[in-house]
Amino acid sequence: MAPISMLVLHYTGMQDAPSAIDWLANPASKVSAHYVVTEDGQIIRMVDEANRAWHAGRAHWRGIKDVNSASIGIEIVNPGHEFGYRPFPEEQMSALIPLVAEIVDRHGIPRANVVGHSDVAPARKQDPGELFDWQRLARVRLALPIPDGRLVDPYWSDGAFLLALERFGYDISDGRAATTAFQRRWRPGTITGEIDGECRAILFSLLLDRDAGRYR
Repeated sequence: MAPISMLVLHYTGMQDAPSAIDWLANPASKVSAHYVVTEDGQIIRMVDEANRAWHAGRAHWRGIKDVNSASIGIEIVNPGHEFGYRPFPEEQMSALIPLVAEIVDRHGIPRANVVGHSDVAPARKQDPGELFDWQRLARVRLALPIPDGRLVDPYWSDGAFLLALERFGYDISDGRAATTAFQRRWRPGTITGEIDGECRAILFSLLLDRDAGRYR
């Protein structure tokens, strides 16, 4: 195991919690996660944090390619886009937030490395998706906040936007998928896959904050 420096949030993407838990516990599935959080707020530990869980697959974040070895994975029960994507209930979020806080504190994980599966695998994944309340995590300093206020469009070309997106952490080998993942996380109300002024302005603000040392 590499030192733990990331926390990756997923949704289960299966029809119900028992199906997801059975699948994650089945060695034949070749997938696993450290924790599952059910919609009624139960937390099930599936894999000891001292061991690698196989939750990220082929993934990349800020130069880290073996994301499974460098991260803790939490599966949040939700049918996902395939089976009826829906908001994450209050009971579930209320259970998730203290769990994330404990893990982040235990491993010293920076907020910038609390990410969604779609952030680290944009060409393959959509989870936890645009309905996940990242701002709620941000308000208790467990994730980066979505920039707001007076944003400035740097008027980058599309190529320059993608290079900036790579500098922020994303794999840009599929530029449209990377842009879609960025929007799903940072502008969840409008997901088009198209680079526009608002996307440029949000990313510009994120990079300015990071370069100024305001966020780890």
